[in-house]
Amino acid sequence: MAKAVFLEFEQELGQIHNRIEELENDTIETGTSHRAEITRLSRELVRKTSEIYRELSPWQTSLVSRHPARPYTLDYINSIFEDFHELHGDRHFADDASLVGGLARLGEHPVVVMGHQKGRDTRERTRRNFGMTRPEGYRKALRLMKLAEKFSLPVFTFVDTPGAYPGIGAEERNQSEAIGRNLLELSKLRVPVITTIIGEGGSGGALAIAVSDVVLMLQYATYSVISPEGCASILWKDAAQAPRAAEALGLTADKLLELGLVDKILPEPLGGAHRDPKLMAATLRKALVDQLRLLQSVTIDELLEARLGRLMRAGRFALAGAAGSQQDEESPDDPLSEAGEAEEADGEKQQAEN
Repeated sequence: MAKAVFLEFEQELGQIHNRIEELENDTIETGTSHRAEITRLSRELVRKTSEIYRELSPWQTSLVSRHPARPYTLDYINSIFEDFHELHGDRHFADDASLVGGLARLGEHPVVVMGHQKGRDTRERTRRNFGMTRPEGYRKALRLMKLAEKFSLPVFTFVDTPGAYPGIGAEERNQSEAIGRNLLELSKLRVPVITTIIGEGGSGGALAIAVSDVVLMLQYATYSVISPEGCASILWKDAAQAPRAAEALGLTADKLLELGLVDKILPEPLGGAHRDPKLMAATLRKALVDQLRLLQSVTIDELLEARLGRLMRAGRFALAGAAGSQQDEESPDDPLSEAGEAEEADGEKQQAEN
């Protein structure tokens, strides 16, 4: 059994957990019963965990999203989908192990599924580049998307990356083009696309597989244009200011739901998804099945129109005007808004002429 890992703000939980283990080991070795004390400590552990997770700061949430025991894409694929067949390579350069994907079944539905994969131990993390995808990984994802479109298969994507790999080799192979191409192709892909943010959602590296019809987000996942450490290094020249940056970035699920950037927050087990991966997988599976059923009830043209509308709404904001004045929450550059206003003006003009 893997040793439990506790984060810097969970040290009190770690002490209680270690005490429970000591008593259980003593019972095995000596036969002395510690049932009453173990029960008391177990209740105390649940109570303390509930207290801590009730008031998590954005920085603490960021740490939970990176927890080394947190379920990764392959964990969810193996728990939620059946008959998974992984496909490799981008047919241009190489296979990138940081992004996995292939064909699978969700109940009776054949689907295409893909997502970032970080790795559990040092060797696997190195092979998978810590979940930081190179251009060939995004081109592999694009190949799978086009395969899904060809055979009218829904696409499920799982986001869990610090960001796209910024190395020299990745830039030489045109990292920005690979990400930009995915954004374009996803925006017009003629099949349902459902994205789930399961851990870190870092910048364009996340967005390259997250332009979708529905974006689900786990309760303690994060989604941001940059990591707190990166933001702090740029703004204050000090990565130690990461907690301050996390507050400013608005990277938590509740904030993103408020902004309309995600559609639904999926509750995690007490203490995070890594505390009960089976329960988290069951919750996620139900949500994915429900969303797929909903998306399949509309036509593809309606789906694409709604997807475009979702993209255009992402940049809307409210301006602080004079007291008593009301400002439009829509961006003045919103082409959908402008088109609606133009149609309304043409209608009024036509009525006047009649």
